[in-house]
Amino acid sequence: MTLPATFEALITEANNLKLYKKLVLQLNKDFLYANIDLDFDEDILPSSLKLILHETVYKLIQEKFAEYLNLLYIIDVSEDTIKKLDGSDTLQLSEEVTFLILKREWQKVWFRHKYS
Repeated sequence: MTLPATFEALITEANNLKLYKKLVLQLNKDFLYANIDLDFDEDILPSSLKLILHETVYKLIQEKFAEYLNLLYIIDVSEDTIKKLDGSDTLQLSEEVTFLILKREWQKVWFRHKYS
């Protein structure tokens, strides 16, 4: 599996495989496990999904860092990848982390689809 390099490529691939709704459901499931109050509608537009997710990650980094770390653990975002990011600009960091979250969730959905 080759992971998409951009948000647009990820959404295009998800739509082509008709797995976008499953991606949204996977996000909802992991946010629920992390005890973070965020529930996306299955029919949310990709642009809205990205915006709300980015906003949520930014707020978690700023205000609830322990919950942010817990979310990354539950979603299983690579710790090494996070450590390589530049943390000097929180807005930029939250945008990059948002994409890492989406990529990891996409991996889960793709593997489940491919091997079930």
